[in-house]
Amino acid sequence: MAEHNDLGKEGEDEAVRHLAEKGYCILHRNWRRGRNELDIIATKDGQLVFVEVKTRRNETYGHAEDAVNDRKIRTLVSLADSYIKKFELDLPARFDVITVIGEKPPFHIEHIENAFLPPIW
Repeated sequence: MAEHNDLGKEGEDEAVRHLAEKGYCILHRNWRRGRNELDIIATKDGQLVFVEVKTRRNETYGHAEDAVNDRKIRTLVSLADSYIKKFELDLPARFDVITVIGEKPPFHIEHIENAFLPPIW
């Protein structure tokens, strides 16, 4: 596995630990539809939470959350819609972004709740 993939997996593991410590129930990790995936799907307080995780060694080339652009948002919303339909869920949903910065623990973790709203198409 490439080094950047190892860092990405480690970042997702850290994000899952963070969410579990905050009382989230993890439903799925790396849920795929075609070539796209949702990093983490969780619930908390009766709400479905779709989490995009961005891991970076540092922020030399910009903030990790900036990688969640309009195209990525549309993809995430489409995936979330498919997930909700597949599992016939009737819960309010939101989209969070977790950034994990660093090369090794302890990582700097930032959890942005309600990071974006689904676009109106």
